[in-house]
Amino acid sequence: MYAIIQTGGKQYRVAEGDVVLVEKLEAAEGDVVEFDRVLTVVKDGAVLVGKPVLEAVKVTGKVMAQGKGKKILVFKYKAKSNYRKRQGHRQPFTKVVIEKINA
Repeated sequence: MYAIIQTGGKQYRVAEGDVVLVEKLEAAEGDVVEFDRVLTVVKDGAVLVGKPVLEAVKVTGKVMAQGKGKKILVFKYKAKSNYRKRQGHRQPFTKVVIEKINA
């Protein structure tokens, strides 16, 4: 059984026991989070598809850690005008282990 959830503007395919890195959530380490925007659930070959979300289905998970991703470089450049700007960015994330799919 797996589900497709939406959080932080992205969609994730999750099953019970999976560890996913989602966009930063305002939750402390050890907190239980609930994803209520469930788009699809596949259970024993039966596919439930929401229009756009499934109302009665929720996915619960536990926050393992908060962190930052690898650094990427943002480089802006304009030709013939001696304009160069280099900037770094580390995207924050939340590490969540999926505990239960209530379908």
